[in-house]
Amino acid sequence: MKTKNRRDFIKDLGMLTAGAGLASLLPLESFSIGKKETFQISLAEWSLHNTLFAKKLNNLEFPLKAKKDFGIDIVEYVSVFFDGKEKDPAYLKELKNRTDSEGIQNHLIMVDREGNLGDLDSKARLTAVENHYKWVEAAKYLGCKTIRVNAAGKGTAEEVKAAAIDGLGRLTEYGKKHKINVIVENHGGYSSDGKWLSAVIKEVNSPFCGTLPDFGNFGLGNGKEYDKYLGVQEMMPFAKGVSAKAMKFNADGEESDIDYSRMFSIIRAAKWSGIVGIEYSGGSVELEDEGIRKTKALLEKVFKQGK
Repeated sequence: MKTKNRRDFIKDLGMLTAGAGLASLLPLESFSIGKKETFQISLAEWSLHNTLFAKKLNNLEFPLKAKKDFGIDIVEYVSVFFDGKEKDPAYLKELKNRTDSEGIQNHLIMVDREGNLGDLDSKARLTAVENHYKWVEAAKYLGCKTIRVNAAGKGTAEEVKAAAIDGLGRLTEYGKKHKINVIVENHGGYSSDGKWLSAVIKEVNSPFCGTLPDFGNFGLGNGKEYDKYLGVQEMMPFAKGVSAKAMKFNADGEESDIDYSRMFSIIRAAKWSGIVGIEYSGGSVELEDEGIRKTKALLEKVFKQGK
């Protein structure tokens, strides 16, 4: 049975609700490659989505688990796990106090279910843009640098492209006022076409707008798949982060379907350095901790290959 990725899970949930240098246990993972390239490891909250949906963990507890259980002190949140409290000052203060007291860096918020920034209907598109404002504000308060959004819409590739440039451009202007980056992940449909997404970001033409290349989200729909290595290569010039997707591992600890060494050859060729987020998406509640540890070990391995 195929394991659902975050996009599919959020879609189903919406329908259901109607609608290297350092040791692995050090809190800050930083791997310097030569004098200029530095990779750091963050943990995407979606890596624990089964645990969170099962109510065995909540959003406030997630950052400390990342640090205590995995030695990772940079975290990436997912909007759905805020449980509608993203505008609650007391909730945000509590989350910030917890991370500040533990020396944990709030890196970004992945935002879903707020409307399509590439909607062909201008009114619906504007509503989607405005729906994201609260996430820009929450990110700013928490000390994040970035929100991750989706460039989705229904229509032809050119129609959605024009709409996405407008919607993303408007949201980016709002993000710029708060010094928050707005980045787009390849997340299915047109956005998983590296050439298409890169063209959108290029047209928005803002230092506050970029991409979040994900190693595994290259489904174009109708059973079609974009070449993952080409897609990452096309998105890297605009990347403000990297999402290291992992689903399953072989006996050697390698991701079964994604060549991490090849991916990082592409990343290094782009002369990119920054935060690489673990996004393990391959298991049940019982497997998530192990999957995160295996992904972390694989990242440490490929980071060292560049030394």
